[in-house]
Amino acid sequence: MNTLLTVLLGIIGGPELIIIAIIILVLFGGRKIPELMRGLGKGVKEFKDASNETRETIKKEHEELENAMNGNSGKNKKS
Repeated sequence: MNTLLTVLLGIIGGPELIIIAIIILVLFGGRKIPELMRGLGKGVKEFKDASNETRETIKKEHEELENAMNGNSGKNKKS
């Protein structure tokens, strides 16, 4: 799998990326591209926010499980 990814990424170089950019420009037009990029940016931001929220939830649940296994409640936790 890793070698397949390396081969596919090795095929796409500078000239190919320029051709792809020109095709996208022709298909969507110059006015639509900034709008598409903003939408893509918002999507990436929402994904990162959801990822961080999930990470925090997992961390909190892990701490609660450790406290329960040690016989400590969250209320008796010393700071």
